[in-house]
Amino acid sequence: MSAHPIQAPATIQRVLKRLAEYAELIKLEHSVFALPFALVGVLLATPAGHWPPIATVFWVIIAMVGGRTFAMALNRLLDAAIDAQNPRTQSRALASGRLKRLEAWGIALMGLGLLVWSTLQLPSLCLKLLPIALLVLVGYSFTKRFTASAHWVLGFALGCGAVGGWVAVTGTLAWAPVALGASVMLWVAGFDLIYACQDADFDRHVGLFSVPARYGIATALTISKVCHALSVAGLAGTALLIPGASWGLIAGTAIMSVFLLWEHRLIQVDNLDYLDMAFFTLNGWISVAVLGAVVAERLLHA
Repeated sequence: MSAHPIQAPATIQRVLKRLAEYAELIKLEHSVFALPFALVGVLLATPAGHWPPIATVFWVIIAMVGGRTFAMALNRLLDAAIDAQNPRTQSRALASGRLKRLEAWGIALMGLGLLVWSTLQLPSLCLKLLPIALLVLVGYSFTKRFTASAHWVLGFALGCGAVGGWVAVTGTLAWAPVALGASVMLWVAGFDLIYACQDADFDRHVGLFSVPARYGIATALTISKVCHALSVAGLAGTALLIPGASWGLIAGTAIMSVFLLWEHRLIQVDNLDYLDMAFFTLNGWISVAVLGAVVAERLLHA
């Protein structure tokens, strides 16, 4: 009788620990980068004074979660041997052996299933564009093995989510979502260039391609600044391409500019101590703030 109260909490702890390992595998917290901009695409595609259908929002969220889960799990599977060599990543669940490859494959296939199923619930153009999305999601994991452009491939993958949000509502493409997607692509590439600086020596040693490894940290940080300046311009241009303009998006652009300036003040060629804050915290605030500004505009006009 007394064994059950002792065993039950231990069982729950094991389950929670396993779930935490799965969340770490797919970097669940990094959803804050892509998902808000996909929802921005949904809102911008919806006529002023209206809200997008709940079903559309739901399936867009499921598609984004599924796509990210598939891409991240696959990336971890393909990079497990590399991660095991890198002092920064060798403690990851798959690289260290805490998770089995079969588990990771199961998570990847589950994510792929969610992506395909949710796409089938959206306009037909989403299904037609799905092969391109899959090509990018799968191809990203291989790019750093032969090209330093991997930063922009990752950005393109996340930018496609923003474009997909628009297509999910309208069933069509237009210049506004293309500009939004380009802005997201450049924003992601910019902060991925910063993130890659911490692995410059390792990447160079094992023959992986990245801008910091190939051209140096100083060059990478300069290119990052250019990408972010163009990203801000792209977001402002998106607002101008929307009939009646979007002051919410313009406000979001201003907020993005402030956070990006802060981000680049934190990172120096000889000092990467604040890299985690610059990479995760500030960019997470950017995506949430832009979405919040667009939502605020919609609430004021509802």
